[in-house]
Amino acid sequence: MICLIPTPHLMGKTGYLLPLMVVLLLPTFWATLSAGSPNITTDQLALLALKSHVTHDPQNLLATNWSSTTSVCNWIGVTCGSRHQRVTSLNLTEMGLTGTIPPHLGNLSFLTWLNILHNSFHGSIPIEIANLQRLKYLNFGNNSFSGEIPSWFGSFTKLEKLFLYGNNFTGGIPSTMGNLSKLEKLSLFNNSLKGQIPATLGNLSNLKNLYLDNNQLSGNLPFGIFDHLPKLEKLSLESNQVSGRIPKGLFKCKELVYLSLFNNSFEGNVPMEFRNLTMLKGLYLARNNLRGSIPFSIFNISSLQSLTLGYNKLFVHLSSDTFDHLPNLQYLHLRESQLSGKIPTSLFKCKGLKFLYLDNNQLEGVVPLEVGNLTWLTEFTIKRNNFVGEIPSVIGNLTSLKALDLSLNNFTGGIPTLPPSLKWLGVPANNLVGEIPSSICNLSSLQSLLLYKNNLGGTIPACFGNLSSTLLYFSVHKNNFHGKIPENFADGCSLKSFDINNNQLEGLLPRSLGNCKDMELLDVGNNNINGTFPDWLGNLDQLQVLVLRSNRFYGHIDRYFQVTVHSFSRLGVIDISQNEFSGYLPTKFFEDLIAIREENKNKVKLEYIIDADIDGYYLSLTFTTKGLETEFQKLSTVWMAIDFSNNLFFGEIPKTVGELHSLIALNLSHNSLTGPIPSALGELTQLESLDLSSNKLQGIIPAELKNLIFLEVLNLSHNYLVGRVPRGKQFDTFPNDSYIGNLGLCGFPLSTSCSNNEILKPMPTKDRFIGGFNWKIAMVMGYGCGIVFGISMGYVVFTTGKPGCFIEMIERWERKYVRGKIRRSGGRKEFNFLGES
Repeated sequence: MICLIPTPHLMGKTGYLLPLMVVLLLPTFWATLSAGSPNITTDQLALLALKSHVTHDPQNLLATNWSSTTSVCNWIGVTCGSRHQRVTSLNLTEMGLTGTIPPHLGNLSFLTWLNILHNSFHGSIPIEIANLQRLKYLNFGNNSFSGEIPSWFGSFTKLEKLFLYGNNFTGGIPSTMGNLSKLEKLSLFNNSLKGQIPATLGNLSNLKNLYLDNNQLSGNLPFGIFDHLPKLEKLSLESNQVSGRIPKGLFKCKELVYLSLFNNSFEGNVPMEFRNLTMLKGLYLARNNLRGSIPFSIFNISSLQSLTLGYNKLFVHLSSDTFDHLPNLQYLHLRESQLSGKIPTSLFKCKGLKFLYLDNNQLEGVVPLEVGNLTWLTEFTIKRNNFVGEIPSVIGNLTSLKALDLSLNNFTGGIPTLPPSLKWLGVPANNLVGEIPSSICNLSSLQSLLLYKNNLGGTIPACFGNLSSTLLYFSVHKNNFHGKIPENFADGCSLKSFDINNNQLEGLLPRSLGNCKDMELLDVGNNNINGTFPDWLGNLDQLQVLVLRSNRFYGHIDRYFQVTVHSFSRLGVIDISQNEFSGYLPTKFFEDLIAIREENKNKVKLEYIIDADIDGYYLSLTFTTKGLETEFQKLSTVWMAIDFSNNLFFGEIPKTVGELHSLIALNLSHNSLTGPIPSALGELTQLESLDLSSNKLQGIIPAELKNLIFLEVLNLSHNYLVGRVPRGKQFDTFPNDSYIGNLGLCGFPLSTSCSNNEILKPMPTKDRFIGGFNWKIAMVMGYGCGIVFGISMGYVVFTTGKPGCFIEMIERWERKYVRGKIRRSGGRKEFNFLGES
C-alpha cells in the first residue's frame, strides 16, 4: 500500500496532489474493475471450451490455430470488433467438426453473428445461448442437433436471420418465435417437427422468407396468419401434412415470388385470387387434394417461371391460347391433371421451357413438329397418354435434351436420330419397329436405355459394349432381337441393370459382363443362350436378381461351386428354371446367400431393387410364384425367391435350404429329387409359396411345415410321399390338388382316410416274384440275353462305323416308350418292376 504523509512543503503545493493521486491509483482501479467484468479473456475461455467439446476436427483447424499463445482475434473463424476488441462473429462453416455446444459459448456477450453450418454438432442446445442478446444472425443448419427447439429462442429480439434446418429437431414450433419482431428469414426445413403451425408467426411483420418444408406439420393454416406479413417473398410448406383450404389471406402477400404447397393435403378449389400475385415466379401446388378446374387466370401471371399443378383432382381444358401469356415459363408440371385433346401449339411459344411433364393424361394426336422450337428443353416426358404417329425427327435438334420419356403410348415407326446430349431414353410399351439406330453409338453420356415391349428387331449394335462405361440401365425385353450379345463390355462397366428377356438372342453369355461390378439385376431369360453356368457371375458381388430361365444352359452346377471362389451375398432372387442344369443341388451356393439367410427385420420399411434416378423406370420382371406367372414392375428388396424348377437335378434337398430364413417363394418342381422333405424347411417362416411337385420325394410330410404361417400355396403333387397329411393352421386351407399323385398319402383333404395305426405305403419298389419266376432266375436270363444282344450290336456298330445312328435309334425308342408309359399312367411317372423310375 502507498501511504502519503502530508508535509509542510507539500501542503504548500496542493496543486500537484490531485494529479499525483490519479496516476498512482488508476492502475489499481482498472485492475479491480476488470476482475469483475467480461473481457477478451472471457471470450478466449469460452472458445477454448468449445474447442474441448469438439471430438473430431478432420482438418486440425482448431487444434493447430486456436492457441492461447496467439490473440483470439487472429483465430480462424473469429472476428473481433474494432471498438471493444471483443468477439463479434464466429464462423465455423463446413469445417467437418463433430462435437457438442458447451454452455460457456453463452459468455460471448458481444456476439452478433454465429454460424456453424454444415458440421456434425449434436445433442441439445444449452440454455446459456439465450444470453447472446446481441445476435442478429444464427445458423445451426445441417448438423445433428436433437430434442425440441427451445422456447427461449423467442428472446433474441435483435435476430434477423434464423436457420435451424437439416437437424433432428422434434416437437412443435415454439409459439415464442412470434416475438422475433425483426426476423426476416426463418428456415426450419428438413427436421421432424410436428403439430400445427403457430398463429404467432403471423406477428413477424418483417418476415421475407419462411421455409418449413420436409417436416411432419399438420392441421389447417391458422386463420389470419398471413394478414400481417406484407413483406413475405418466399413461402415453402412442401412435404408436410398441412390440410384445409388455401386461405384467402395468403393473397394479401403481394410481394410473393415463390410459393410451394407441394405434397400436402390441401383441399377445395384453387382460388381465383392467385391472379393478384403478379410478381410470382414459382407456384408449386402438385400432390394435394385440390379439386375442380384450374383457374385460367393462373396462366395470365406473366412472371411465372415454374408451375406445378399435377397429381391433384384438377382438370383443365387446354385451349389454343392457354400459354400465350407465359413468356418466361421454364418448368411446367401437369402430370395426372385430366388433360385431354391435343397439345396446344401456344405451348411451343414458351421458348425458354426447360422441363415439360405431361404424363398420365388423356392427350392424343401426334406430337407437333413445333416441339423443335424448344431449343432449351432438358427433360420432356409425356408417358401414359394416347399419342400416335412417329416420333418427330426434330427431337434430334434439341441439343440440350437430357431425358426423353415417351413410354406407354401408341407411337409407331422407328427410333429417330437422337441428340448427342441425351442421358435417359424411355420408349417402352409402344409399337416401334425397325432396328436400334447406329446413331445411338454417339450418345456418349447415355445412362438409361429402355426399349422394352415394342416390335424392334435386328441385332444389338456391337458398339453397345463401348457405352457400358456410362450406361446404368438397359432393357429390351419382349422384342424380336436376334444374334449374339455384344462381347465388349468395357473395364469399369457401370451397368446396374441388364434386361434382354424374351427375345431370340443366342450364343454364350459374354464373359465381359463380369466387368460390370455394380450389376444389381441380370435378366437374360427366355432366349436361346447356351453354355454351362457362367463361372464369372460370382464376381458380381452387388447382384440382387439373377434370371437365366428358359434358355439352353446345361451341366452340373454343384461342381462349379465346389471349385470356384464366388460371392452372392446380396442375391435375393434366383430363377434358373426351364434349362438342362443337372447334378446335385448346390449346397455351397445356398450357404453363400447371405441376404436370404439373414432374417429380415425391416419388412415394414419398403425399399425397391433398382431405384433409378429418373422417374418412370420399371423392372417388368416375370416370375412363376404361387403357381402363376406374375409380372413385377417394382420389386421390393424383401421379396426373395428361388426357382430351380424344370431342370435335371437329382439327389436330396440340402438341409441348408432351411436356413434361408427370408425366403418368400421356393420352387424345386419337375426335377428328379429324391429322399425325404427336410423338416428344416419348417424354419422358412416367411415362406408364402412352396412347390416340390413332380419329383421322387419319399417319406412323410414333416409336421414342422405347419410352422409356415404365411404359406399360401403348397404343391407336393406327383411324388412318393406316404402317411397322414398334417392338420391345422395353413394345412387346413390347401386343396386336394396339393397332394394329388401321392398314392401313399391319406387324410384331409384327400378322399383316402387313415386308420389310427395304419400308414399307407406307396407302390412296392421290389416284387418278390415276377410271373411265377424267382427274380434271380429272371436276372440270370436277362444277363444271358443281354450278352448276346450286346455282342451283336457291337459288331454292327464297329463294322458300319456309325455308332451315332444306333444311339439316335435307341434315344428315339426311349422317348417313345417313356411317352407311352406316361400316357398310360395318366401323365405320372411310374416305378418299373425293380422299383426304379
